[in-house]
Amino acid sequence: MKLARQIGMLLCVALVSTAAMAADVGLRIGFVDTDRILKESAPAARAAKRLEKEFEGRRQDVQKLADQGKALQAQLDKGGLADADRKDKERQLVKLNLDYQRMQRELNEDLNSRRNEELSGIQERVNNAIQQIANNEKYDLILQEAAYRSPRIDITDKVLKLLSDK
Repeated sequence: MKLARQIGMLLCVALVSTAAMAADVGLRIGFVDTDRILKESAPAARAAKRLEKEFEGRRQDVQKLADQGKALQAQLDKGGLADADRKDKERQLVKLNLDYQRMQRELNEDLNSRRNEELSGIQERVNNAIQQIANNEKYDLILQEAAYRSPRIDITDKVLKLLSDK
């Protein structure tokens, strides 16, 4: 535990001294909150709407299967069925459950694949916007992940504005 604390202190000292040197040299640093970009940007909102529209029919099909399974389970729970009917309905329920699980898994896999495609396109646009801001405003370093950042170096609003203009 002491070793970890000592290493942490050394890292803090190194970061503080690096920041002090950067200030002396005139190093310009910015930070972009990627999570916020993916939640609030116009391209992310458009991508979410496209995905919703694209997968709505399949979601409804999966929901129909779930509803059929619930109805069949309710019939079985109600009782009063002959043994042959009960066994037939149990087989139907097992088949419905397997179909539901398969369709749900396929839907999730396809949705994740498409979401990743959309996110890579958005990330490319975000990177281009960051590059444009860095060039125009003469930034030396722009980070997208950090354990801590001062609000003073946060340029997320500039990136969001640039993305909304496109």
